[in-house]
Amino acid sequence: MPRFQFTIHATDGKARRGTIAMQRGEIRTPAFMPVGTAATVKAVKPQDVRASGADILLGNTYHLMLRPTAERVARLGGLHKFMGWDRPILTDSGGYQVMSLSELTKRSEEGVAFASHLDGSRHMMSPERSMEIQRLLGSDIVMAFDELVPTTSTRDVQAKAMERSMRWARRSRAGFDSGEEHAARAALFGIQQGALDEGLRKASADALKDIGFDGYAVGGLAVGEGQEAMFGVLDYAPGQLDEAKPRYLMGVGKPDDIVGAVERGIDMFDCVLPTRSGRTGQAFTRTGPINIRNAKFAEDQGPLDPACACPVCSTWSRAYIHHLVRAGEILGAMLMTEHNLWFYQTLMADLRTAIEEQRLTAFANDFRAKYQAKRD
Repeated sequence: MPRFQFTIHATDGKARRGTIAMQRGEIRTPAFMPVGTAATVKAVKPQDVRASGADILLGNTYHLMLRPTAERVARLGGLHKFMGWDRPILTDSGGYQVMSLSELTKRSEEGVAFASHLDGSRHMMSPERSMEIQRLLGSDIVMAFDELVPTTSTRDVQAKAMERSMRWARRSRAGFDSGEEHAARAALFGIQQGALDEGLRKASADALKDIGFDGYAVGGLAVGEGQEAMFGVLDYAPGQLDEAKPRYLMGVGKPDDIVGAVERGIDMFDCVLPTRSGRTGQAFTRTGPINIRNAKFAEDQGPLDPACACPVCSTWSRAYIHHLVRAGEILGAMLMTEHNLWFYQTLMADLRTAIEEQRLTAFANDFRAKYQAKRD
């Protein structure tokens, strides 16, 4: 298999159906990556994540550097061996968590000095350190280190953060390339910043293309700006990036967010929503999410989603899962999470087929009409 090769097989409007080929396997796009923050997709075994249809999952640089540490993971054979997942893994840069989880941070041109949310120990995350951690983990797709600021920041603050992110992107590129053995089989993605400003987004995209990356992420969205504002950016941001490379929308999202983003040319997604929602009693269905804790499900013998072919829906009833969740049984979280992962992966498969068959608009409109028809 090649180090990294992205092939577009079909398009429908701005949407693309493609394949990313890497040494650990192929990734069908549009793709959704389940989040394995601490070397596990919570409540689901790796083989069940794969059975749901996932080709790739995401690991978290910040959390793994603190516990069990990237150095320990490397000594134990790398992240894939450590967690029992033999397919591609994308690792985020750690920048988002550094700035969102630690109350004590100091930003400088060097990087971000921060206190661990676990024990208060002090650390420095720089572009070079982020590349080193991701190399130690054995990541297949490495993310450049960037600076994220709220979309409510002033334009001057946003511009300075974007410009610093582009300087850090160049340092990330150099740091990644210095690990020759890892760079020979892994890929590096740059991250576009610029909040909701089209001009800043364009400047960021131009800087990233000048540096050169295997793929590009649209960063700084899904941080509270709302779907309308996010889609407003996605109406132009993907087109500012290299059309021959994959486009990754970080941290997204809700099923209808994903459908709208695919229509606007996004190829890759990740989000904690299917797993976190599963653990808190929310199941995704084609007619919208349901709260399985509700009393009306106590004697409901139907599946979580009548349209779903997952092992959970073919075996257990809403009544049984309602009981498990209300009783605080671990199996409840496991079954809910497995179903939600299948829901997301089935949605991605349906989107890929719709693009191939040139009927994405009809599929998307039908999906939205059913999904938004009611709220439990």
